[in-house]
Parts: sequence; structure tokens; C-alpha cells
Amino acid sequence: MHEVDTTKYMVHANITAEGFVEKSDVVGAIFGQTEGLLGDELDLRDLQKSSRIGRIEVNIESKGGKSRGEILVPSGLDKAETAILAASLETIDRVGPCIAHVEITGLEDIRATKRKRITERAKLLMREIIETSIDSETMVSEVKQAVRMEEITSYKGLPAGPNIDSSDAILIVEGRADVLNLLKYGIKNTIAVEGTNIPPTVPKLSKRKTVTAFFDGDRGGDLILKELLQVADVDYIAMSPEGRSVEDMTYKEISKALHNKTSVEQQGYEKEKKEQEPKQVQKPQPRIVQRRTSKVKEEGGEEKEKNITPFKTHLQELGGTFKARLLDKEEKIVKETTVRELANELKETSENAKSVVFDGVITQRIVDLAKDKGLDYVVGIKIGDVTKVPTSLKILTADSA
Repeated sequence: MHEVDTTKYMVHANITAEGFVEKSDVVGAIFGQTEGLLGDELDLRDLQKSSRIGRIEVNIESKGGKSRGEILVPSGLDKAETAILAASLETIDRVGPCIAHVEITGLEDIRATKRKRITERAKLLMREIIETSIDSETMVSEVKQAVRMEEITSYKGLPAGPNIDSSDAILIVEGRADVLNLLKYGIKNTIAVEGTNIPPTVPKLSKRKTVTAFFDGDRGGDLILKELLQVADVDYIAMSPEGRSVEDMTYKEISKALHNKTSVEQQGYEKEKKEQEPKQVQKPQPRIVQRRTSKVKEEGGEEKEKNITPFKTHLQELGGTFKARLLDKEEKIVKETTVRELANELKETSENAKSVVFDGVITQRIVDLAKDKGLDYVVGIKIGDVTKVPTSLKILTADSA
């Protein structure tokens, strides 16, 4: 369809005729029956010559003795003149020898249609630009992520970070995706248990590492944590925010979760663990006041010197109870409490206490409180993240007590 360059509006009209008519009949009727109707200024022939009206298009077909079709008139006139011209078409009542009827179905604003088309196309182009553009920060992030993903290793068949064996402290997570996300942010001391049924590698590893369990805060994460506590030596617990998974947490969320980690005792898991694990029955040990050696009788009445210290004895008696003892200078019990309440007891302890022995991990907080109260010894199962040890204080573990 040919239109004038200055087309502003398009007149849409339907036409029906009682008989067989052709396109040329309709065009002739339009020019013939509107001639002189609107005066010289709106004469169709003159408007078309001056290109203010474009070529009139007629699409018509005849069927069953009747003809129906559509008329399109492109207009460069203003809105009011176009409306008058459109209304004049409805005065047409005959096409050739046939009775006819014309009805205006709409006045289309061509510029508005073009603007809408331009807007939609611009949206598509903008979307393509956004999807394909990469700023420098994104480039750096993608390169770093690719490098870190290459760093993921397999530690005895389990997905892990490259520092899992060399690091003194490790994070235990649920799956491979969690390891990858932590690697993305430079955390390389992570190992995944890959669901329930904890592999034996993890409990063995936990015996010589400070362990933080970092699981999703949902039902699945809670089940894995409970199983892990039954078989492994876990020191701290960190959980993802509600509704989030470790694998999709941001660096800020990860840092906050690890900063807010709490000890197993503070989380209140010691009772559950104690009930689920068979309690180890310790053989009665002699009460010893000497610091390094004692003599015990064997069968036959012979005495034999045995390397056992009072601290070792207390640790053995406390094994699996999650309790703590404050001892005086002769290693006699001043007070017995739970590991959970140990910090508060140390704050309020009397001058008689010179040592503390407990069934738990030695932390910097316990060390600092023991120093403030003038204790000589802190004895625990193993050492956690202790960075400052006062010269006046001796720290012993199950292996060195």
C-alpha cells in the first residue's frame, strides 16, 4: 500500500453492497458521491493531488450475491479534518447499480502506532544490550569464580577445598554446591558430607581439626547435623539464614553466619548427643594427689609405677558428660558444673581454684577468664581457636595431660 510521506491518520471503514461490485466501483463511488459535499478545501481529488490524502485502498470480495470489504484512507490532514472526511464516507449509499452501506470502524493515529512499535523494539534492543554487556567488575568476578571452581578437590572421595588437609580448622557442609560457593569467596577449608550416612572420613578428620558444621537452616540440614554430632567431633555450629541455602548465600551472609557461630554446648546439643551415644563406663581410678606419677597395685600384690596425672584422671571421669571441674592447688574438686555454665562459674570462682578440667574444647574465652582469675592450668579435650596464651597459664589436652 502506498502512503503519503506526511500520513498522520488512517481511516478504517467497512462496506457492504447488495450485489456484485468491484474495487474500481467502490473507488468511483467514493470520489463521485463526496464531490462538492465538503467544499473545495476538503475535495478528495484536490487533496490527493496535493498529497494530503494518500492512495485509497479497497479490499472487497463478492459471495452469494453480496459484496463485502474494507476501505483504507491515509490522511495527512489534522484530526478534525480527518474526522470530517471519514464521516463523509458514511453518506455513500450506492456503488454502481447496487445499494451500499459504509461504516467507519476506526481512526488510527499512525504516529502513536509508530511510537508504540518504536518503544517495543527499543525494549528488545535494550534487553539484548544488557544481556550481552559485561562490565569490568563482572569480568573479574567471573574469572575469579572460574579459577576457584577449578580449585575444588576430592578428599578421599568427598568434594573439598584445596586447604582441607593443611588447615587446622575446617568447615563441614552438605554438598558439592556448598563447597563451590564458599570457594567463590576464597574459603578453601571446606568438605562436604553429601547427605546423611556420614562417610567415615569425616569423623576421622574431625578428631584432629577444629570443626564447624555449616548447614542449611531447614529440616534436611538439622537431620544431617544430628547425625554428624553422633559420629564426629564437632566444635561449632553455623546455620544459613531462614529460607536460604549455603550454596546461594552471598559473601556478606556467609561472613555473618560464621561470625555468629556458637559452640555445640551453647546450641544445647550435648544432652541429645549424650543420650544417643552409649555412655562409656570408666574403670575406677585411684585418687592421686601427686602431680606426675603414682603407684598402683597389680595382681600378686606387686606395686608398679604408672604414668598418670591427676588431670588425666579427671578427664577420664568426665568423659562423655560435658561437665567441668574447678580444682584447688592439690587437684581436689572445688566445684563441678556443666561446660555450658563454665564461663559464668569462672567469672565467680573463689581464690581456692587453681585449675579447670572440662569435657570440651578449649577456647580463647576460657583461656582469658582463667588468666583473669589467676588459674595455673586449663585442661580440655582439645584446643580450639586459641591465638593468645598467657605465660602464666599452662594449657593441656587429653594427649598431653
